[in-house]
This record gives sequence, structure tokens and C-alpha cells, in this order.
Amino acid sequence: MKKVVLILSLIFFGSIATVNAQTKYEKGMEKAFSLWKENKSTEAANLFERIASASPNEWLPSYYAAQINIIGGFAIKDKSKLAQQLEKAQAQIDHATSISPNNPEIMIMQAMLYTVWVAYDGATYGMQYAPKVSEIYAKAYAIDKDNPRVVLSKTEWDIGSARYFGKDTAPFCKELERAKTLFEAETTKDDFSPQWGKERAAKLVEECKN
Repeated sequence: MKKVVLILSLIFFGSIATVNAQTKYEKGMEKAFSLWKENKSTEAANLFERIASASPNEWLPSYYAAQINIIGGFAIKDKSKLAQQLEKAQAQIDHATSISPNNPEIMIMQAMLYTVWVAYDGATYGMQYAPKVSEIYAKAYAIDKDNPRVVLSKTEWDIGSARYFGKDTAPFCKELERAKTLFEAETTKDDFSPQWGKERAAKLVEECKN
């Protein structure tokens, strides 16, 4: 009987520990998002990184840390600073990928990281990274062609490529419309799943009409 009580006690306290760990993760993520909304991007990225270290089975903290560093990279003009920031983002992408391989959401971040280099200096990095971006989006699309962020990101890249080569971008408007529809129908899996892109899709659809 004592053994049964001991086993039940261990199970009970183990469950409490799990709940507390989940609560700590959730509170940390909520705090990180709050910092991000307050335009405290560096603090938010650092917190996401700490959460990632404390939550080895969760890919989202590394994903968001990478996203913040990648978005910030578009505004950096100093090559050494950009390289340092994107190197950090790459490590975060690699960590997220090790937890969730072939994840289209993470693949988008990888494509965006390469896009930062193309945007920084297309003459130098276009030939190196543009084919990789196209390849990543094609692979992500093959995995989940109904993911609105995949459709939006791939189509926006295709439009940019078409403009660069002087081609008509009108054929891509239907895909933007589809992305907009997919965003409107999207249901959130949990509070922390990627949800960005809806406003961007709507904006690009309007631009297509003009």
C-alpha cells in the first residue's frame, strides 16, 4: 500500500511540475510578445532565445528570435553588423529546424534570411542566394500549398523576381487572392503559432487591383 501511495505521489508531483513548466513557458512567450509589441525588439529576441534554451522541445521561441533578427536585418547598412545579426538568426533557424524538420514556417524564415542579403546587395548576393530562395519556397509550397504564409511569401518573391527581369506581374495576382482567402479561413492552432501576413496579403491584393 505504501508503494502504491508513493507511486501515486510521484505521478501527482510530476504532473504539477509539468504544469508549472508549461505555465512558465507560456508566461515567458507572452512576455516576449509583449516586449515585441512595445518595439523592444532586442529585448524580445533575447527573451525568446532564453525561452528556447529552457524549452528544448519547442521550436517557436527560436523561430521568433530568428524572425526578429531577420526583420531587423533589412534596416542594417553596415555589412559586418548585418553578417553578425544574420549569423545569429541562422543559428536560431538551425535550432528550430532540428526540433521541427521540414517545417514550412521555418523554411520561410530561411528564405527571408537569404532575401535580406539579396536586398542588401543584389549585384553581389543575387546570384548566390536568389536560386536558394526560389528553391526553398518551391519546397515549402510542395509540403503545404495551403499555408497562407507560404503562398504569400512565395508569390511576393515571384513578383519581385518578375519585376527584376521586366516581366508582367499580373499573373501572380490570383495567388495573392488565394493567400488572402487562406488567411481569412485560417484557424489558430494555439496562441503562439505564426499568424502574421494577413494585412500584408490584403495590401498586395489591393495593389494588384490598381
